[in-house]
Amino acid sequence: MKYIFFGTPKFAAIVLEKLINTGCVPEAVICNPDELVGRKQILTPPPVKSWIMKHVTWNIPVLQPKKLDKDFKFQVSSFKPDLAIVAAYGKILPKEILEIPRLRQGFGGQAKHGFINVHGSLLPKYRGASPIQAAILNGDKETGITIMEVDEEMDHGSIVSNVKCQMSNTDTYDSLSQKLAISGADLLIKIIPDYIYGKIKPIEQDHSKATYTKIIKKEDGKIDWSKSAKEIERMTRAFYPWPTAWAIWNNKILKIFEADFANGGGKKMGEVFLKNNELAVQCGENILIIKKLQLEGGKILSAKEFLNGHRDFMGSILQI
Repeated sequence: MKYIFFGTPKFAAIVLEKLINTGCVPEAVICNPDELVGRKQILTPPPVKSWIMKHVTWNIPVLQPKKLDKDFKFQVSSFKPDLAIVAAYGKILPKEILEIPRLRQGFGGQAKHGFINVHGSLLPKYRGASPIQAAILNGDKETGITIMEVDEEMDHGSIVSNVKCQMSNTDTYDSLSQKLAISGADLLIKIIPDYIYGKIKPIEQDHSKATYTKIIKKEDGKIDWSKSAKEIERMTRAFYPWPTAWAIWNNKILKIFEADFANGGGKKMGEVFLKNNELAVQCGENILIIKKLQLEGGKILSAKEFLNGHRDFMGSILQI
């Protein structure tokens, strides 16, 4: 079977690595273009391309189209794929691209298979760009991976297979994404043979139960201290490592990398104080205990280290 792989971030790199390590080597890999990263604006390849550059010793073509236009369609068609696998690619695939694997005749004269997607939720729950963050923000105890057929609507296609995954109350986006990527790759490896030979009949989603997530932006990490401490603690995990949960102090961005919540009240909303020798901030309900943080331009520090260098932080009021 000849397949091509579409994916961009770390989640996709983990899936691709497991596929290749089991002998499922793609004809080509498609990911987003390199981006300027950090203060120094260094041109940096996405994680999928970076992994290939570091770990693959033979030539796998890597395409990084800015637009999915006619030229790109010609490039993809030239690989004559039987199947395409998508894992967090980051672009909506047009009909002209989705039809490419179906344009040729395959096993026993049957049409080739199209695109299947590895999605980080139990569809139809959490369609869209940020299902993993949404599961953490909402305090879910369980999530999962769905492998589905790709159609022209967002995460709308029929379900090929899925698997549940238990969540921990310490899971960050980074840790949960890694667990789900591994589960997704394992499930792909298990079901692909049966899928391509027609032994699995995909099941249409119950579209009436669909919920949707959005593209995460930097401003989504800004903390509203009128929210409960539990909600804000979830933000610190859902938005780690990017965009992080953050507040404004002394006209600088203050990133909170690790936190907990505890019962408490009586202070002004957003007020910084000590609670049982721990750094705390008053929230709309209860208090947030800050464990690890970083002031713009500085290093990531423990709460104790931060207070040693910023005595004026105590008693300040963080913006709501």
